[in-house]
Amino acid sequence: MDSTDEHYRYVPAAVNAIEEFPLAANNIELVAHSENVTFRVTSPDSNTDYVLRLHRPGYNSIEELNSEREWTQALNDAGIAAPESVLTRRGDYFALIDIPASDEQRYAGITRWIEGTPLCDYLETASGREKRLSIFTRIGELTAATHNQAAAWMQPRGFTRPLLDAEGLLGEAPRWGRFWEHADLTDTERNLLLQTRDRLSARLGAYGMAPEIFSLIHADINTDNIVHNDAGLALIDFDDAAYGWHMYDIAAALVNECWAADLEAVCAATLEGYRKYRALEDRDIDMLRAFLLIRGMVTIGWFHQRPEYAGSDFFEEMKNWVLDECSARSW
Repeated sequence: MDSTDEHYRYVPAAVNAIEEFPLAANNIELVAHSENVTFRVTSPDSNTDYVLRLHRPGYNSIEELNSEREWTQALNDAGIAAPESVLTRRGDYFALIDIPASDEQRYAGITRWIEGTPLCDYLETASGREKRLSIFTRIGELTAATHNQAAAWMQPRGFTRPLLDAEGLLGEAPRWGRFWEHADLTDTERNLLLQTRDRLSARLGAYGMAPEIFSLIHADINTDNIVHNDAGLALIDFDDAAYGWHMYDIAAALVNECWAADLEAVCAATLEGYRKYRALEDRDIDMLRAFLLIRGMVTIGWFHQRPEYAGSDFFEEMKNWVLDECSARSW
């Protein structure tokens, strides 16, 4: 470990954070540093490892973070595998931690580690078209199960999460950033995005926000955020959970496949799995392509806010696909 690496300046904060929880740690391993800083913690007192996350400042309030944990507990209670919280010594979900050698503070939370393989990695080892499509059928089933739980759940007092309505996705200050301002866009491309954004906003207004199509959603169900193990599929990383359209949730699970040769088959398999457990009307399915494009635009906004990822091959693929979609359809 290079102690001069910027990532590891959070290690002392992680050590301090663990002291707020009823855990002993004999190893702390940095596993991810993106919006949040995530560690895997091994405890000598348990046969289970833990996830320690230092949450990015300014994205979710403490009320929203607490609500995230209330939802994941409710999902587990409903038989849907999701992160299980470890409470602080004071009985809270989170502790506010100072980041040494800075003025920064972050909320720290701990959940139990879910053993298994990230589904993105499992997909790479899946041989054959039938196996690949069966995985997306299971993603559809998982997504429907979360929507069924959310639709029936009586949320506790004070529960709050962000709103991914037309303004939250496509408005002047979208939650993931003003995608049309990305530095890699030409003026022509920017105008194309803005014109398409206006048309998509009108479609969302016509589609409506009835409870059967709009509720609490994960909002980032992709194969990076699903763990595959012997028990089935577990859903992780609820950082972006929000009130939003169910079809947007499905689109988030599919958008990374948009330039795959078997996109139509993958979409069909996912919808087949979803409809095993939750009904979809034709008008819902007709909106999928629009939500795929919206999710693509949102992803460009994500990159716009993170110039450190400039030059990403994935960004180039996504940008080109989005622009092609904008040009190919009247929306």
